[in-house]
Amino acid sequence: MLKVLTTRCSAQAAFGVHLSRRVPTGEPTSPLLRVILGQNRRSPYFVQRFFCSDSTDGSEPAEPTETKRVEAGDEAAESKSSSAIIPTVVRPEDCLTVIALPLPHRPLFPGFYMPVYVKDPKLLAALVENRKRQAPYTGAFLVKDEEATDGSDADKNIHDLKGKELLNRLHDVGTLAQITSIQGDQVVLIGHRRLRITEMVSEDPLTVKVDHLKEKPYDKDDDILKATSFEVISTLRDVLKTSALWRDHAQTYTQHIGDFTYPRVADFGAAISGANKTQCQQVLEELDVHKRLKLTLELVKKEMEISKIQESIAKAIEEKISGEQRRYLLNEQLKAIKKELGLETDDKTALSAKFRERLDPKKEKIPPHVLQVIEEELTKLQLLEASSSEFNVTRNYLDWLTALPWGEFSDENFDVIHAHKILDEDHYGLTDVKERILEFIAVGKLRGISQGKIICFSGPPGVGKTSIGRSIARALNRKFYRFSVGGLSDVAEIKGHRRTYIGAMPGKMVQCLKSVGTANPLVLIDEIDKLGRGHAGDPASAMLELLDPEQNANFLDHYLDVPIDLSKVLFVCTANVVENIPNPLLDRMEVISIAGYITDEKMHIARDYLEKTTRDACGIKPEQVEVTDSALLALIENYCREAGVRNLQKQIEKIYRKIALQLVRQGHEAQVDVDTPEFGSMSSVSVAEGVKAEAEDMKKSENASEAEIVDPPADEGTIEAEKNQESEAAKNLEKVLVDSSNLVDFVGKPVFHAERIYDQTPVGVVMGLAWTAMGGSTLYIETTHVEQGEGKGALNLTGQLGDVMKESAQIAYTVARAVLLEKDPENQFFANTKLHLHVPSGATPKDGPSAGCTMITSLLSLAMKKPVKKDLAMTGEVTLTRRILPIGGVKEKTIAARRSDIKTIIFPEANRRDFDELAPNVKEGLDVHFVDDYTQIYDLALKESDNPE
Repeated sequence: MLKVLTTRCSAQAAFGVHLSRRVPTGEPTSPLLRVILGQNRRSPYFVQRFFCSDSTDGSEPAEPTETKRVEAGDEAAESKSSSAIIPTVVRPEDCLTVIALPLPHRPLFPGFYMPVYVKDPKLLAALVENRKRQAPYTGAFLVKDEEATDGSDADKNIHDLKGKELLNRLHDVGTLAQITSIQGDQVVLIGHRRLRITEMVSEDPLTVKVDHLKEKPYDKDDDILKATSFEVISTLRDVLKTSALWRDHAQTYTQHIGDFTYPRVADFGAAISGANKTQCQQVLEELDVHKRLKLTLELVKKEMEISKIQESIAKAIEEKISGEQRRYLLNEQLKAIKKELGLETDDKTALSAKFRERLDPKKEKIPPHVLQVIEEELTKLQLLEASSSEFNVTRNYLDWLTALPWGEFSDENFDVIHAHKILDEDHYGLTDVKERILEFIAVGKLRGISQGKIICFSGPPGVGKTSIGRSIARALNRKFYRFSVGGLSDVAEIKGHRRTYIGAMPGKMVQCLKSVGTANPLVLIDEIDKLGRGHAGDPASAMLELLDPEQNANFLDHYLDVPIDLSKVLFVCTANVVENIPNPLLDRMEVISIAGYITDEKMHIARDYLEKTTRDACGIKPEQVEVTDSALLALIENYCREAGVRNLQKQIEKIYRKIALQLVRQGHEAQVDVDTPEFGSMSSVSVAEGVKAEAEDMKKSENASEAEIVDPPADEGTIEAEKNQESEAAKNLEKVLVDSSNLVDFVGKPVFHAERIYDQTPVGVVMGLAWTAMGGSTLYIETTHVEQGEGKGALNLTGQLGDVMKESAQIAYTVARAVLLEKDPENQFFANTKLHLHVPSGATPKDGPSAGCTMITSLLSLAMKKPVKKDLAMTGEVTLTRRILPIGGVKEKTIAARRSDIKTIIFPEANRRDFDELAPNVKEGLDVHFVDDYTQIYDLALKESDNPE
């Protein structure tokens, strides 16, 4: 660039001079005008200096040495200019017929190079032939945009078009381009002058006739034209500073075109801008120089703004990077200074010091073999590089080893009275569990040291198996840790991963010890009957070592790889079905069965625990609500018959939520009543009793609206009085009463109905007792005859019975025939009658052998046409020799019998001990008979029915 243009001050000064007065027709005094008007001597190098980045003022005379350099540069530039354009026989102005070359992306401006890839072989051959014939010219025309077509599709479509289709896709105005070189399918063009297509000569390749276009005449001395060009040049100067590539464009342009004139300045600015092809095509088609300059000015201004944004982004990133580097260097220098002064050590020394600080308080308690491993790992840590992967593995390993509570135990509380008090606070009933825990505490008190045990609580859901574990930990003053193994299928969760694996971690027990910080916690292993088994091994087998009192003193975790003493840990496991636990694992545990809660126990739990907790959680005061015993009893009997109390808690929460909503609505209505003023006119108006409530509300609203208009604003005393009235209204809310009569409004219709269908069972119907997940229920065995005839004896079974129950029915049929033959030899009922035995609730699957004696009694009742004794229920498995075998679920079946108002129960003799262990309130009022042969059942059920009271 010219030195005069290197500073914006000189450009603005020259621009101000030419705006204030007309420039004389002689030679301009300012070098800027000399450059813009093109009246200086045509020196390519002179113009090249115009685009140089020099900070000196162009109005000052150049030094002699610089003048010589300029003259030498003039000669070199002239030689380059003469040799840049290939001399041809055909002059550019003689080219009236040219081959049309489509340009897909940007138009070609005069004076600029452009490489073009020609994929049409015919077109490429024609261009090569023209160059050989000393006519290296072609017409470069921009392709028009086509909607809904991306760039790749557009290129493909252009190369496929021929003839008129291609001509219609080309802009009429293009550039006469000289072919400078052809290498493969790349053709390098340099623009010369503007062309306009007039008509098509040939189609393949597309050849057209053209007219050469010239700019419209313009006044070089026009102030507006000069001002516009000055602004374009000033903006170009700023743009060219930002990119060396654009400076190279300027130098190449001046070598082939020469001095900058107004049209050339406009072309140059549009060519180097980043505008889209449509805007560049507008500049190419514009022949009015002033309009072309204005279009170019818009483009270069946009380019300048983009350059500023780019510069600001680059500067921000550079500052950020340099700031981080500076901070890093300062930190490194600070570390080095502190290390030299002895104020700080390196990372490895600091880590070793941290690990040794952990070890010092418990060094005497750590086993020698573990201490040896720790010392070896600390030595290895000092020899490893901090950047190596082995360093991180060793560091994590030492972190786990030193964080474990080696030899640290919590002080246990051996006070039996205190423990009993805590257990009673948290749970009602569960006498067996509480006695076992008190025994554990008593043994520990006599021995003086704690010991570890493996206890398993089994029972249906919701009976408090998990929560009792937390209460035991509180009673013993032990730390509590719980983890569930339901669905666990990876042995590494129990035994840990090998340290060689990425992301390796110890097993759950090592994590437990680190978490609680003591070596004698209470560990609750939940859902142990739901252990899974996958490709990663069998976790149940891995639990054998953990839950074996003889082996867990030297429990070996795969990650730590050193023995850990777990003999002081109290393991409490929970399971719903003990049969699902593998026998070797079950053999290592002391199983305590929690059968469930009877109605009386549920009443106590609901009244003393669940209701109080739920009331506090809902924010309801005790004086605001009353739930009667009859409501709780109906809730337990008709909605919550399951063995646990989880569903009972949900129903109580549902009741209190509805009560809370009712109280809030009452409070809102009371507040509205307090806010509504009363008037004497209202009291004087007598309203007939037959007037509808809607009309009365309408009158009240009208009077209230009138009062709002007449009454003056309330003072502070009035506001306080209103607040006091609101509080009194809140206190005087109507107490909510929940009774058995309105229980349906809170929890909906009853889920369960009375299990007892008959007051007096008819012939062929006997009540049995069954165990279910809900805790136990009564069921009826019904038998009737279908048809009678000689030799038609048969038995059909219905009621969705399982295989075991079907076999039990066949046994009962055989035994019944034998008993009937013995009692009444002449009765051929079974031989000549087709029977149908059904167990109601057909949608419920049923299985088990305990209904054998009930089925025999039902068959004999039908055969002998005798109803069984009233209020009688029985259960027991029968063999072909009429022996009665023991059954399970004695407590649940007894509770079910009491719920159905059964007075007499028949149990197998082998279950006498189970019945004796039941609570007195469960056995109260029951006449229980224990039998070991079916003859005894016959005497109790059918023989006594001959002479009913």
